[in-house]
Amino acid sequence: MSPQSSSSRRRPLRTHHAATAGVAVLAAALTACSGGDSGSSGADKAAEKPKISVNLKGQQAKAGGPVTVKLADGKLKQVTVADDKGTKLPGKVSANGTTWTSQRVAAPGTAYKVDAVSDEGGSAKASFKTAAPAQVNKVTLAPGKGTTVGIAQPLSITFDHPVRNKAEVEKQLKVTTSNDTTGSWGWIKNHDGKDRVDWRPKEYWKSGTKVKLDARLNGVDSGGDDWFVRDYATRFTVGKSQVVKVNLDSKTATLVRDGKAVKSLPMSAGTPGGEKASWGGTSVLMSKEGTINMRSETVGLTGSNSYDKMVDYSMRLTWSGMYAHAAPWNASYFGNTNHSSGCVGMSTGDAGWLYGQVQIGDPFEVTGSGSKGVPEPGNGYGEWNVDWSDWQTKSALK
Repeated sequence: MSPQSSSSRRRPLRTHHAATAGVAVLAAALTACSGGDSGSSGADKAAEKPKISVNLKGQQAKAGGPVTVKLADGKLKQVTVADDKGTKLPGKVSANGTTWTSQRVAAPGTAYKVDAVSDEGGSAKASFKTAAPAQVNKVTLAPGKGTTVGIAQPLSITFDHPVRNKAEVEKQLKVTTSNDTTGSWGWIKNHDGKDRVDWRPKEYWKSGTKVKLDARLNGVDSGGDDWFVRDYATRFTVGKSQVVKVNLDSKTATLVRDGKAVKSLPMSAGTPGGEKASWGGTSVLMSKEGTINMRSETVGLTGSNSYDKMVDYSMRLTWSGMYAHAAPWNASYFGNTNHSSGCVGMSTGDAGWLYGQVQIGDPFEVTGSGSKGVPEPGNGYGEWNVDWSDWQTKSALK
């Protein structure tokens, strides 16, 4: 037996075992971060100290902030943080490769799983759950998804609960238009007192403009521990360019399309000199409601001013109850006297024709004498009565 053979038996190779141990440490790292204990001692236990850490842990982690995953030694190759529905938080690895940070915040009441892979091939996992929200804030969007609207229709978001963190909420609202339309968000009070934020163009939309809203609100605290727990989105197209011009002096309502008068209709607007007067300025067609029951008490009129009528071809212009509609009982006043309870009344035939021509979002521009001023921005879509420079100051980010 040669001396070389005897020496080989006394010095076994260790390469395979060392590589296996290195992978085991990395794979166990996130589990160790969340409190796991392998039960090892001495040198083995020291080797299993956490190498990767996650800033959120446990079952009551704080929502509303980004998720960060850190690697003590080596570089991160890939990190995935996903909720229990499989939705992933987007994120990026830092330039030095040691930290991954999510670009979206962790939402409340949500369970997340973390999967991390190092550039050496080691992998690790962790999990956490954020605390449930004290109260959920929901929104109502207008216009609806996939609709075609008139040139004065703003983007409008009404909130169920007060919004105290207006700037933070507004940062998450992204408007994209097909022709780079200039516009601004403005915070107002809806007619029912709820917080509302509208995005209106500097001028009326151009016909054919495509508009998209991405409201990335999931995980945002609106203030007072009222949280949003989902994102919202809508998109719409601007239709025909048309305006209804209501002249209180000539007692006519004229549909103007692409700058040209299509038809002028005799009408009777609100009786001047009191609460029965019509609103002036610009209102926007909010809805086409067809035949509805109109009762005077809903707009604060009682006694000799009371009424209870079924009204055809009803076109809502304000939350406070101003409509354009058929008013055959007022036929003797059409074209000569303003003698209604605040609405723009026409013959049944004329109202039916106009009802068929207008689209949600068309502006009704009321001019002439005898109005009771202009509606507040939150009374329907009254923001067109606010100068552009003043409207911009209503943004929380200006």
